[in-house]
Amino acid sequence: MRRFYLTVVALVALCAVGAVPAGAITFGQPDGSLHPQVGALLADYDPDSPGPDVLCSGTLVAPSVFLTAGHCTAFLESEGISQVWVTFASSYDEDSTSLDALVAGTYVTNPDYGYSGPGGHADPHDLAVVLLHAPALGITPAQLPPAGLLDELALRSQTFTAVGYGTVREVKTTGPHAFFFDAVRRYVLQSFLSLQKSWLTLNMNPSTGSGGTCYGDSGGPHFLGGVASNLEVSITVTGDAMCRATDTTYRLDTPSAREFLAHYVTLP
Repeated sequence: MRRFYLTVVALVALCAVGAVPAGAITFGQPDGSLHPQVGALLADYDPDSPGPDVLCSGTLVAPSVFLTAGHCTAFLESEGISQVWVTFASSYDEDSTSLDALVAGTYVTNPDYGYSGPGGHADPHDLAVVLLHAPALGITPAQLPPAGLLDELALRSQTFTAVGYGTVREVKTTGPHAFFFDAVRRYVLQSFLSLQKSWLTLNMNPSTGSGGTCYGDSGGPHFLGGVASNLEVSITVTGDAMCRATDTTYRLDTPSAREFLAHYVTLP
Protein backbone atom coordinates (compact mmCIF):
# COMPACT_ATOMS: atom_id res chain seq x y z
CA MET A 1 0.00 0.00 0.00
CA ARG A 2 1.64 3.21 -1.16
CA ARG A 3 1.72 6.37 0.91
CA PHE A 4 -1.41 8.32 -0.01
CA TYR A 5 -3.06 11.36 1.55
CA LEU A 6 -6.50 10.36 2.81
CA THR A 7 -9.61 12.13 3.97
CA VAL A 8 -10.80 11.50 7.52
CA VAL A 9 -13.37 9.02 6.21
CA ALA A 10 -10.71 7.11 4.35
CA LEU A 11 -8.47 7.07 7.40
CA VAL A 12 -11.20 5.41 9.39
CA ALA A 13 -11.64 2.86 6.63
CA LEU A 14 -7.87 2.42 6.30
CA CYS A 15 -8.33 2.33 2.56
CA ALA A 16 -5.35 4.04 0.96
CA VAL A 17 -5.10 2.42 -2.45
CA GLY A 18 -6.43 4.66 -5.19
CA ALA A 19 -6.64 7.81 -3.07
CA VAL A 20 -4.64 10.95 -3.67
CA PRO A 21 -0.99 10.95 -2.52
CA ALA A 22 0.59 13.75 -0.50
CA GLY A 23 3.10 14.55 2.24
CA ALA A 24 3.13 13.62 5.89
CA ILE A 25 5.40 13.20 8.92
CA THR A 26 4.50 11.41 12.15
CA PHE A 27 5.87 12.35 15.57
CA GLY A 28 8.21 14.89 14.00
CA GLN A 29 9.09 18.57 14.30
CA PRO A 30 8.54 21.60 12.05
CA ASP A 31 11.53 21.77 9.74
CA GLY A 32 11.90 25.52 9.28
CA SER A 33 15.04 26.10 7.22
CA LEU A 34 16.80 22.82 8.04
CA HIS A 35 16.06 21.17 4.69
CA PRO A 36 15.52 23.87 2.05
CA GLN A 37 16.17 21.31 -0.72
CA VAL A 38 12.97 19.45 0.22
CA GLY A 39 9.84 20.75 -1.47
CA ALA A 40 6.18 19.99 -2.04
CA LEU A 41 4.86 18.87 -5.41
CA LEU A 42 1.70 20.82 -6.25
CA ALA A 43 -1.10 20.25 -8.74
CA ASP A 44 -4.63 21.56 -9.09
CA TYR A 45 -6.40 18.22 -8.60
CA ASP A 46 -9.00 19.17 -5.94
CA PRO A 47 -12.01 20.96 -7.47
CA ASP A 48 -13.14 22.10 -4.01
CA SER A 49 -9.86 23.90 -3.29
CA PRO A 50 -8.71 26.98 -5.23
CA GLY A 51 -5.29 26.92 -6.82
CA PRO A 52 -2.61 24.24 -6.62
CA ASP A 53 -2.88 21.58 -3.90
CA VAL A 54 -0.15 19.66 -2.09
CA LEU A 55 0.23 16.32 -3.83
CA CYS A 56 3.56 14.83 -2.74
CA SER A 57 6.95 15.67 -1.33
CA GLY A 58 10.30 15.50 -3.08
CA THR A 59 13.84 16.75 -3.20
CA LEU A 60 15.92 19.00 -5.40
CA VAL A 61 18.75 16.77 -6.70
CA ALA A 62 20.06 19.17 -9.37
CA PRO A 63 19.31 22.88 -9.92
CA SER A 64 16.41 22.05 -12.25
CA VAL A 65 15.59 18.46 -11.23
CA PHE A 66 13.12 17.59 -8.46
CA LEU A 67 12.97 13.91 -7.45
CA THR A 68 9.70 12.38 -6.27
CA ALA A 69 7.77 9.09 -6.44
CA GLY A 70 6.48 7.52 -9.63
CA HIS A 71 3.07 6.79 -8.14
CA CYS A 72 2.58 10.53 -7.56
CA THR A 73 2.99 11.41 -11.21
CA ALA A 74 1.22 8.24 -12.36
CA PHE A 75 -1.80 9.50 -10.43
CA LEU A 76 -1.61 12.80 -12.32
CA GLU A 77 -1.41 10.95 -15.61
CA SER A 78 -4.50 8.94 -14.69
CA GLU A 79 -6.35 12.18 -13.98
CA GLY A 80 -5.19 13.85 -17.19
CA ILE A 81 -3.28 16.53 -15.25
CA SER A 82 -0.05 17.78 -16.79
CA GLN A 83 0.57 21.10 -15.01
CA VAL A 84 2.61 20.90 -11.80
CA TRP A 85 4.54 23.26 -9.58
CA VAL A 86 7.05 22.90 -6.76
CA THR A 87 7.39 25.04 -3.66
CA PHE A 88 10.43 25.01 -1.40
CA ALA A 89 8.81 27.18 1.27
CA SER A 90 8.65 25.62 4.73
CA SER A 91 4.85 25.87 4.64
CA TYR A 92 2.22 26.29 1.96
CA ASP A 93 -1.21 27.91 2.04
CA GLU A 94 -3.59 25.64 0.15
CA ASP A 95 -6.22 28.38 0.07
CA SER A 96 -3.95 30.58 -1.99
CA THR A 97 -4.49 30.97 -5.73
CA SER A 98 -1.21 32.83 -6.25
CA LEU A 99 1.54 31.19 -8.29
CA ASP A 100 4.18 33.57 -6.90
CA ALA A 101 7.25 31.74 -5.55
CA LEU A 102 6.09 28.49 -7.18
CA VAL A 103 8.34 26.87 -9.78
CA ALA A 104 6.53 25.29 -12.71
CA GLY A 105 7.79 22.04 -14.16
CA THR A 106 7.18 19.03 -16.37
CA TYR A 107 7.04 15.60 -14.76
CA VAL A 108 8.50 12.38 -16.12
CA THR A 109 7.45 9.06 -14.61
CA ASN A 110 9.89 6.19 -14.74
CA PRO A 111 8.70 4.27 -17.83
CA ASP A 112 9.24 1.00 -15.94
CA TYR A 113 6.99 2.07 -13.05
CA GLY A 114 4.57 -0.62 -11.85
CA TYR A 115 3.96 -2.83 -8.82
CA SER A 116 4.11 -6.62 -9.05
CA GLY A 117 5.26 -9.67 -7.11
CA PRO A 118 4.26 -10.80 -3.60
CA GLY A 119 2.61 -7.91 -1.80
CA GLY A 120 3.50 -5.64 -4.69
CA HIS A 121 7.05 -5.43 -3.36
CA ALA A 122 9.03 -6.53 -6.39
CA ASP A 123 11.06 -3.64 -7.76
CA PRO A 124 8.35 -1.09 -8.66
CA HIS A 125 10.71 1.46 -10.23
CA ASP A 126 8.69 3.98 -8.19
CA LEU A 127 10.57 7.12 -9.24
CA ALA A 128 9.75 10.28 -11.13
CA VAL A 129 11.37 13.64 -11.72
CA VAL A 130 9.95 17.08 -12.25
CA LEU A 131 12.06 19.03 -14.71
CA LEU A 132 11.77 22.60 -13.44
CA HIS A 133 11.25 25.33 -16.03
CA ALA A 134 13.71 27.51 -14.11
CA PRO A 135 16.48 26.48 -11.72
CA ALA A 136 15.80 26.71 -8.00
CA LEU A 137 18.20 29.51 -7.11
CA GLY A 138 19.94 29.68 -3.76
CA ILE A 139 19.23 26.05 -2.83
CA THR A 140 21.97 23.42 -2.63
CA PRO A 141 20.68 20.17 -4.15
CA ALA A 142 20.76 16.98 -2.14
CA GLN A 143 23.49 14.45 -2.80
CA LEU A 144 22.60 11.06 -4.25
CA PRO A 145 24.36 7.89 -3.08
CA PRO A 146 27.04 5.98 -4.97
CA ALA A 147 26.11 2.57 -6.31
CA GLY A 148 25.48 -0.03 -3.61
CA LEU A 149 26.24 2.31 -0.72
CA LEU A 150 23.69 0.79 1.65
CA ASP A 151 25.08 -2.70 1.05
CA GLU A 152 28.46 -1.57 2.36
CA LEU A 153 27.47 0.15 5.62
CA ALA A 154 26.79 -1.03 9.16
CA LEU A 155 23.25 0.28 9.04
CA ARG A 156 22.12 -0.74 12.52
CA SER A 157 24.27 2.04 13.95
CA GLN A 158 22.96 4.68 11.56
CA THR A 159 20.34 7.39 12.01
CA PHE A 160 18.04 8.39 9.14
CA THR A 161 16.10 11.63 8.70
CA ALA A 162 12.75 11.74 6.88
CA VAL A 163 11.30 15.03 5.64
CA GLY A 164 7.92 15.89 4.15
CA TYR A 165 4.76 17.97 4.07
CA GLY A 166 1.15 17.24 4.85
CA THR A 167 -0.90 14.87 6.94
CA VAL A 168 0.53 14.74 10.45
CA ARG A 169 0.25 12.46 13.44
CA GLU A 170 1.43 13.59 16.89
CA VAL A 171 -0.50 11.29 19.24
CA LYS A 172 -0.22 7.54 19.71
CA THR A 173 -3.96 6.89 19.83
CA THR A 174 -5.77 5.78 16.70
CA GLY A 175 -8.78 7.15 14.86
CA PRO A 176 -9.46 10.27 12.76
CA HIS A 177 -8.51 12.65 15.58
CA ALA A 178 -4.95 11.34 15.46
CA PHE A 179 -4.29 12.97 12.08
CA PHE A 180 -4.34 16.51 10.73
CA PHE A 181 -3.07 18.41 7.71
CA ASP A 182 -1.40 21.84 7.65
CA ALA A 183 1.04 21.69 4.69
CA VAL A 184 4.05 22.40 6.92
CA ARG A 185 7.41 20.79 6.16
CA ARG A 186 8.48 18.53 9.02
CA TYR A 187 11.37 16.20 9.80
CA VAL A 188 11.80 13.15 12.00
CA LEU A 189 14.61 10.79 13.00
CA GLN A 190 14.46 7.05 12.35
CA SER A 191 16.48 3.90 12.99
CA PHE A 192 17.25 0.94 10.74
CA LEU A 193 15.13 -2.21 10.44
CA SER A 194 16.18 -4.11 7.32
CA LEU A 195 17.74 -3.89 3.88
CA GLN A 196 16.34 -5.64 0.82
CA LYS A 197 17.16 -5.60 -2.87
CA SER A 198 14.94 -2.60 -3.65
CA TRP A 199 13.84 -1.52 -0.19
CA LEU A 200 15.23 0.07 2.96
CA THR A 201 12.86 -0.44 5.87
CA LEU A 202 13.07 1.94 8.81
CA ASN A 203 11.62 1.99 12.31
CA MET A 204 8.88 4.57 12.87
CA ASN A 205 7.52 3.33 16.19
CA PRO A 206 7.24 6.31 18.56
CA SER A 207 7.52 3.98 21.54
CA THR A 208 11.14 3.33 20.54
CA GLY A 209 11.94 6.98 19.87
CA SER A 210 11.46 6.88 16.10
CA GLY A 211 8.95 8.71 13.95
CA GLY A 212 8.19 8.37 10.30
CA THR A 213 5.87 9.00 7.41
CA CYS A 214 2.15 8.43 7.15
CA TYR A 215 -0.53 8.89 4.53
CA GLY A 216 1.75 10.90 2.42
CA ASP A 217 5.32 11.89 2.25
CA SER A 218 5.22 10.08 -1.04
CA GLY A 219 8.47 10.89 -2.83
CA GLY A 220 9.95 12.60 0.23
CA PRO A 221 13.57 11.93 1.15
CA HIS A 222 15.22 9.75 3.74
CA PHE A 223 18.67 11.17 4.46
CA LEU A 224 21.46 8.99 5.83
CA GLY A 225 22.44 10.65 9.08
CA GLY A 226 21.00 13.29 11.38
CA VAL A 227 19.28 16.55 10.53
CA ALA A 228 22.45 18.04 8.98
CA SER A 229 22.80 15.25 6.40
CA ASN A 230 22.34 16.09 2.71
CA LEU A 231 22.77 12.49 1.45
CA GLU A 232 19.44 11.13 0.21
CA VAL A 233 19.50 7.33 0.09
CA SER A 234 15.82 6.46 -0.36
CA ILE A 235 12.36 7.92 -0.87
CA THR A 236 9.08 7.37 0.93
CA VAL A 237 6.78 4.86 -0.73
CA THR A 238 4.76 2.77 1.74
CA GLY A 239 4.40 1.41 5.27
CA ASP A 240 1.91 0.00 7.76
CA ALA A 241 -1.69 1.23 7.84
CA MET A 242 -1.56 3.05 11.18
CA CYS A 243 1.85 4.67 10.63
CA ARG A 244 3.28 3.18 13.80
CA ALA A 245 5.71 0.42 12.83
CA THR A 246 7.59 0.11 9.53
CA ASP A 247 8.52 2.74 6.97
CA THR A 248 9.19 0.96 3.66
CA THR A 249 11.34 3.22 1.50
CA TYR A 250 12.62 2.80 -2.04
CA ARG A 251 16.41 2.68 -2.43
CA LEU A 252 18.26 5.12 -4.68
CA ASP A 253 21.57 3.23 -4.82
CA THR A 254 20.36 0.23 -6.84
CA PRO A 255 21.12 -0.38 -10.53
CA SER A 256 17.50 0.15 -11.56
CA ALA A 257 17.13 3.43 -9.65
CA ARG A 258 20.44 4.71 -10.97
CA GLU A 259 19.53 3.76 -14.53
CA PHE A 260 16.54 6.11 -14.42
CA LEU A 261 18.28 8.89 -12.47
CA ALA A 262 21.30 8.93 -14.79
CA HIS A 263 19.13 10.41 -17.54
CA TYR A 264 18.67 13.58 -15.47
CA VAL A 265 21.55 14.00 -13.01
CA THR A 266 25.25 13.23 -12.75
CA LEU A 267 25.58 10.32 -10.33
CA PRO A 268 28.52 9.69 -7.98
